Amino acid sequence: MTADRPESVPDQVRVACAWVAARAAAVRIEAGAIEEYAAGLAGAPEPPPDPAADLTAADRETRAASAVCLNAINFGSGWWPTIRKRPGASGFSTIAAGLMDRFRVEGAWSAAELTRLSPFDLAVLLDQDPAHPLMAQFAASLRDVGAHLRADHGSSFGAAIDSAAGSAPALATLFAGWEAFADVSMYGERSVPFFKRAQLAAADLDRAGVATLRDLDRLTAFADNLVPHVLRVDGVLQLDPALTASIEAGELLVHGSPEEVELRACAVHAVELLAAAAPGLSAAEIDAALWNRGGEARYKAIPRPRSRNTAY
Repeated sequence: MTADRPESVPDQVRVACAWVAARAAAVRIEAGAIEEYAAGLAGAPEPPPDPAADLTAADRETRAASAVCLNAINFGSGWWPTIRKRPGASGFSTIAAGLMDRFRVEGAWSAAELTRLSPFDLAVLLDQDPAHPLMAQFAASLRDVGAHLRADHGSSFGAAIDSAAGSAPALATLFAGWEAFADVSMYGERSVPFFKRAQLAAADLDRAGVATLRDLDRLTAFADNLVPHVLRVDGVLQLDPALTASIEAGELLVHGSPEEVELRACAVHAVELLAAAAPGLSAAEIDAALWNRGGEARYKAIPRPRSRNTAY
Protein backbone atom coordinates (compact mmCIF):
# COMPACT_ATOMS: atom_id res chain seq x y z
CA MET A 1 0.00 0.00 0.00
CA THR A 2 1.33 3.43 -0.88
CA ALA A 3 0.78 6.82 0.75
CA ASP A 4 -1.24 7.98 -2.27
CA ARG A 5 -4.03 5.42 -1.97
CA PRO A 6 -7.13 6.75 -0.21
CA GLU A 7 -7.51 3.65 1.94
CA SER A 8 -4.37 4.43 3.98
CA VAL A 9 -5.09 4.67 7.68
CA PRO A 10 -4.48 8.44 8.02
CA ASP A 11 -6.92 9.12 5.18
CA GLN A 12 -9.53 6.86 6.77
CA VAL A 13 -9.11 8.62 10.11
CA ARG A 14 -9.29 12.09 8.57
CA VAL A 15 -12.48 11.39 6.63
CA ALA A 16 -14.25 9.58 9.48
CA CYS A 17 -13.42 12.24 12.08
CA ALA A 18 -14.67 15.03 9.82
CA TRP A 19 -17.88 13.04 9.38
CA VAL A 20 -18.35 12.67 13.15
CA ALA A 21 -17.52 16.33 13.79
CA ALA A 22 -20.26 17.40 11.37
CA ARG A 23 -22.84 15.38 13.33
CA ALA A 24 -21.60 15.61 16.92
CA ALA A 25 -24.20 16.49 19.55
CA ALA A 26 -22.15 16.80 22.75
CA VAL A 27 -18.94 18.32 21.34
CA ARG A 28 -18.60 21.27 18.98
CA ILE A 29 -15.60 22.91 17.31
CA GLU A 30 -15.58 26.67 17.85
CA ALA A 31 -14.90 27.61 14.23
CA GLY A 32 -14.34 31.27 15.07
CA ALA A 33 -11.43 30.38 17.36
CA ILE A 34 -9.40 28.44 14.78
CA GLU A 35 -7.53 31.25 13.03
CA GLU A 36 -6.39 33.04 16.19
CA TYR A 37 -5.48 29.81 17.94
CA ALA A 38 -3.49 28.63 14.91
CA ALA A 39 -1.52 31.89 14.95
CA GLY A 40 -0.52 31.13 18.53
CA LEU A 41 1.03 27.86 17.41
CA ALA A 42 3.56 29.58 15.16
CA GLY A 43 7.13 28.38 15.45
CA ALA A 44 8.55 24.90 15.59
CA PRO A 45 7.06 23.12 18.61
CA GLU A 46 9.36 20.82 20.51
CA PRO A 47 8.21 17.19 20.36
CA PRO A 48 7.37 15.41 23.61
CA PRO A 49 10.40 13.99 25.45
CA ASP A 50 11.53 10.75 23.85
CA PRO A 51 11.53 7.88 26.38
CA ALA A 52 14.08 6.08 24.20
CA ALA A 53 16.51 9.00 24.03
CA ASP A 54 19.18 7.07 25.91
CA LEU A 55 19.04 4.23 23.38
CA THR A 56 20.57 6.29 20.58
CA ALA A 57 23.76 4.23 20.70
CA ALA A 58 21.88 0.93 20.46
CA ASP A 59 21.65 -1.04 17.23
CA ARG A 60 18.80 -0.42 14.82
CA GLU A 61 16.83 -3.51 15.78
CA THR A 62 16.85 -2.52 19.46
CA ARG A 63 15.77 1.05 18.69
CA ALA A 64 13.05 -0.24 16.38
CA ALA A 65 11.85 -2.69 19.01
CA SER A 66 11.74 -0.01 21.69
CA ALA A 67 9.54 2.31 19.59
CA VAL A 68 7.18 -0.43 18.42
CA CYS A 69 6.85 -2.12 21.81
CA LEU A 70 6.34 1.13 23.68
CA ASN A 71 3.56 2.17 21.31
CA ALA A 72 2.02 -1.29 21.48
CA ILE A 73 1.43 -0.70 25.22
CA ASN A 74 0.94 3.07 25.07
CA PHE A 75 -2.56 2.90 26.52
CA GLY A 76 -4.16 2.79 29.94
CA SER A 77 -4.58 6.50 30.69
CA GLY A 78 -7.88 5.76 32.40
CA TRP A 79 -6.00 3.50 34.80
CA TRP A 80 -3.13 5.90 35.63
CA PRO A 81 -4.62 6.95 38.99
CA THR A 82 -4.54 3.29 40.08
CA ILE A 83 -0.97 2.25 39.22
CA ARG A 84 2.22 2.51 41.28
CA LYS A 85 4.14 5.50 39.90
CA ARG A 86 7.82 6.32 40.04
CA PRO A 87 8.64 9.41 42.13
CA GLY A 88 7.65 12.53 40.22
CA ALA A 89 6.56 10.55 37.16
CA SER A 90 3.24 10.36 35.37
CA GLY A 91 1.52 7.08 34.61
CA PHE A 92 2.83 6.98 31.05
CA SER A 93 6.33 8.00 32.12
CA THR A 94 6.36 5.23 34.72
CA ILE A 95 5.45 2.56 32.18
CA ALA A 96 7.81 3.96 29.54
CA ALA A 97 10.72 4.12 31.99
CA GLY A 98 10.24 0.50 33.04
CA LEU A 99 10.18 -0.65 29.44
CA MET A 100 13.22 1.42 28.48
CA ASP A 101 15.15 0.07 31.47
CA ARG A 102 14.64 -3.39 30.00
CA PHE A 103 15.89 -2.35 26.55
CA ARG A 104 18.85 -0.43 27.92
CA VAL A 105 20.06 -3.26 30.16
CA GLU A 106 19.06 -6.42 28.27
CA GLY A 107 18.39 -5.27 24.73
CA ALA A 108 15.32 -6.08 22.67
CA TRP A 109 13.05 -9.03 23.19
CA SER A 110 13.17 -11.46 20.30
CA ALA A 111 9.91 -12.15 18.49
CA ALA A 112 9.77 -15.57 20.14
CA GLU A 113 10.28 -14.06 23.60
CA LEU A 114 7.49 -11.58 22.97
CA THR A 115 5.05 -14.38 22.17
CA ARG A 116 5.71 -15.94 25.60
CA LEU A 117 5.28 -12.84 27.77
CA SER A 118 2.87 -13.18 30.69
CA PRO A 119 1.13 -10.60 32.89
CA PHE A 120 3.52 -11.58 35.67
CA ASP A 121 6.53 -10.83 33.44
CA LEU A 122 5.20 -7.35 32.73
CA ALA A 123 4.32 -6.74 36.37
CA VAL A 124 7.87 -7.55 37.48
CA LEU A 125 9.34 -5.40 34.72
CA LEU A 126 7.09 -2.43 35.48
CA ASP A 127 6.92 -2.85 39.28
CA GLN A 128 3.14 -3.28 39.28
CA ASP A 129 0.60 -5.64 40.79
CA PRO A 130 0.34 -8.75 38.55
CA ALA A 131 -3.44 -8.70 39.06
CA HIS A 132 -3.80 -5.17 37.66
CA PRO A 133 -5.85 -5.39 34.43
CA LEU A 134 -3.22 -3.48 32.46
CA MET A 135 -0.64 -6.22 32.94
CA ALA A 136 -2.75 -8.78 31.07
CA GLN A 137 -3.59 -6.21 28.39
CA PHE A 138 0.04 -5.17 27.95
CA ALA A 139 1.18 -8.80 27.72
CA ALA A 140 -1.49 -9.63 25.13
CA SER A 141 -0.47 -6.64 23.01
CA LEU A 142 3.22 -7.53 23.05
CA ARG A 143 2.47 -11.18 22.29
CA ASP A 144 0.56 -10.00 19.22
CA VAL A 145 3.56 -7.95 18.08
CA GLY A 146 5.77 -11.02 18.40
CA ALA A 147 3.30 -13.18 16.51
CA HIS A 148 3.13 -10.77 13.56
CA LEU A 149 6.91 -10.45 13.41
CA ARG A 150 7.32 -14.23 13.33
CA ALA A 151 4.54 -14.86 10.82
CA ASP A 152 5.12 -12.01 8.39
CA HIS A 153 8.52 -10.37 8.84
CA GLY A 154 11.13 -13.02 9.55
CA SER A 155 11.01 -12.17 13.28
CA SER A 156 12.60 -8.79 12.52
CA PHE A 157 11.37 -5.36 13.60
CA GLY A 158 13.55 -3.79 10.93
CA ALA A 159 12.04 -5.95 8.20
CA ALA A 160 8.53 -4.98 9.26
CA ILE A 161 9.44 -1.29 9.11
CA ASP A 162 11.24 -1.63 5.78
CA SER A 163 8.19 -3.32 4.24
CA ALA A 164 6.48 0.11 4.21
CA ALA A 165 9.10 1.34 1.69
CA GLY A 166 9.62 4.66 3.45
CA SER A 167 5.98 5.70 3.57
CA ALA A 168 4.65 6.97 6.91
CA PRO A 169 0.99 6.30 5.99
CA ALA A 170 1.88 2.81 4.75
CA LEU A 171 3.75 2.00 7.97
CA ALA A 172 0.84 3.25 10.08
CA THR A 173 -1.47 1.14 7.94
CA LEU A 174 0.71 -1.92 8.50
CA PHE A 175 0.57 -1.51 12.28
CA ALA A 176 -3.16 -0.84 12.15
CA GLY A 177 -3.64 -4.39 10.90
CA TRP A 178 -2.21 -5.81 14.13
CA GLU A 179 -4.48 -6.43 17.11
CA ALA A 180 -1.86 -4.72 19.29
CA PHE A 181 -2.76 -1.40 17.64
CA ALA A 182 -6.53 -1.91 17.30
CA ASP A 183 -8.41 1.38 17.63
CA VAL A 184 -11.76 1.57 15.85
CA SER A 185 -15.04 2.75 17.39
CA MET A 186 -18.61 2.81 16.15
CA TYR A 187 -20.63 6.01 15.87
CA GLY A 188 -24.19 5.17 15.04
CA GLU A 189 -23.81 2.60 12.30
CA ARG A 190 -20.50 3.92 10.99
CA SER A 191 -17.06 2.58 11.83
CA VAL A 192 -14.70 5.34 13.01
CA PRO A 193 -10.99 4.48 12.88
CA PHE A 194 -8.59 6.46 15.07
CA PHE A 195 -5.41 4.35 15.21
CA LYS A 196 -3.63 6.75 17.52
CA ARG A 197 -0.81 4.37 18.39
CA ALA A 198 -0.30 2.96 14.89
CA GLN A 199 0.33 6.46 13.56
CA LEU A 200 2.40 7.52 16.55
CA ALA A 201 4.62 4.45 16.15
CA ALA A 202 5.42 5.49 12.59
CA ALA A 203 6.25 9.05 13.71
CA ASP A 204 8.39 7.78 16.59
CA LEU A 205 10.35 5.42 14.34
CA ASP A 206 11.24 8.31 12.05
CA ARG A 207 12.15 10.48 15.02
CA ALA A 208 14.40 7.76 16.41
CA GLY A 209 16.28 7.53 13.12
CA VAL A 210 15.17 3.94 12.61
CA ALA A 211 13.41 4.86 9.37
CA THR A 212 13.41 7.87 7.10
CA LEU A 213 9.75 8.31 6.25
CA ARG A 214 8.23 10.59 3.66
CA ASP A 215 4.77 12.08 3.98
CA LEU A 216 4.82 12.46 7.75
CA ASP A 217 2.54 15.42 7.13
CA ARG A 218 -0.13 12.94 6.00
CA LEU A 219 -0.51 11.61 9.54
CA THR A 220 -3.38 12.95 11.62
CA ALA A 221 -3.39 14.03 15.25
CA PHE A 222 -2.89 11.12 17.64
CA ALA A 223 -6.36 10.89 19.19
CA ASP A 224 -6.20 10.39 22.95
CA ASN A 225 -7.71 12.18 25.95
CA LEU A 226 -5.11 14.92 26.51
CA VAL A 227 -5.37 16.85 23.23
CA PRO A 228 -9.19 17.12 23.50
CA HIS A 229 -8.68 18.35 27.07
CA VAL A 230 -6.24 21.08 25.99
CA LEU A 231 -8.53 22.19 23.18
CA ARG A 232 -11.48 22.30 25.59
CA VAL A 233 -9.61 24.34 28.19
CA ASP A 234 -8.46 26.73 25.45
CA GLY A 235 -11.97 27.17 24.05
CA VAL A 236 -11.48 25.45 20.71
CA LEU A 237 -13.81 22.63 21.71
CA GLN A 238 -17.14 23.42 23.35
CA LEU A 239 -18.77 20.62 25.34
CA ASP A 240 -22.34 20.01 26.38
CA PRO A 241 -22.65 21.18 30.03
CA ALA A 242 -23.64 17.69 31.16
CA LEU A 243 -20.53 16.18 29.57
CA THR A 244 -18.34 18.88 31.14
CA ALA A 245 -19.87 18.21 34.56
CA SER A 246 -19.32 14.46 34.20
CA ILE A 247 -15.65 14.91 33.25
CA GLU A 248 -14.96 17.41 36.01
CA ALA A 249 -16.63 15.08 38.54
CA GLY A 250 -14.03 12.45 37.60
CA GLU A 251 -16.56 10.06 36.08
CA LEU A 252 -15.12 7.60 33.58
CA LEU A 253 -16.38 7.88 30.01
CA VAL A 254 -17.52 4.66 28.40
CA HIS A 255 -15.13 3.80 25.59
CA GLY A 256 -17.02 3.87 22.32
CA SER A 257 -19.87 5.93 23.71
CA PRO A 258 -21.07 8.77 21.45
CA GLU A 259 -19.55 11.38 23.76
CA GLU A 260 -16.16 9.71 23.91
CA VAL A 261 -16.05 9.19 20.14
CA GLU A 262 -17.07 12.81 19.58
CA LEU A 263 -14.32 14.09 21.87
CA ARG A 264 -11.63 12.21 20.00
CA ALA A 265 -13.02 12.83 16.50
CA CYS A 266 -13.65 16.54 17.04
CA ALA A 267 -10.12 16.96 18.41
CA VAL A 268 -8.65 15.26 15.33
CA HIS A 269 -10.74 17.38 12.98
CA ALA A 270 -9.97 20.57 14.92
CA VAL A 271 -6.25 19.85 14.50
CA GLU A 272 -6.83 19.41 10.76
CA LEU A 273 -8.49 22.85 10.68
CA LEU A 274 -5.60 24.31 12.67
CA ALA A 275 -3.06 22.79 10.28
CA ALA A 276 -4.90 24.35 7.34
CA ALA A 277 -4.81 27.73 9.11
CA ALA A 278 -1.17 27.44 10.17
CA PRO A 279 0.94 26.85 7.04
CA GLY A 280 4.16 25.07 7.82
CA LEU A 281 2.79 23.00 10.69
CA SER A 282 1.52 19.47 10.16
CA ALA A 283 -1.24 17.88 12.18
CA ALA A 284 1.32 15.71 13.99
CA GLU A 285 3.43 18.77 14.88
CA ILE A 286 0.39 20.59 16.23
CA ASP A 287 -0.51 17.48 18.20
CA ALA A 288 2.97 17.53 19.77
CA ALA A 289 2.60 21.19 20.71
CA LEU A 290 -0.78 20.57 22.33
CA TRP A 291 0.45 17.44 24.12
CA ASN A 292 3.34 19.43 25.60
CA ARG A 293 0.98 22.23 26.56
CA GLY A 294 -1.15 19.71 28.45
CA GLY A 295 1.66 19.24 30.96
CA GLU A 296 1.34 22.81 32.19
CA ALA A 297 -0.19 23.53 35.57
CA ARG A 298 -3.33 25.21 34.31
CA TYR A 299 -4.32 22.15 32.28
CA LYS A 300 -3.46 19.75 35.09
CA ALA A 301 -5.62 21.78 37.48
CA ILE A 302 -8.77 20.79 35.56
CA PRO A 303 -9.87 17.13 35.37
CA ARG A 304 -9.38 15.65 31.93
CA PRO A 305 -11.65 13.05 30.31
CA ARG A 306 -10.71 9.51 31.24
CA SER A 307 -11.78 6.18 29.84
CA ARG A 308 -10.42 2.70 30.46
CA ASN A 309 -9.57 1.06 27.16
CA THR A 310 -6.71 -0.31 25.08
CA ALA A 311 -6.78 2.51 22.53
CA TYR A 312 -5.05 5.30 24.51
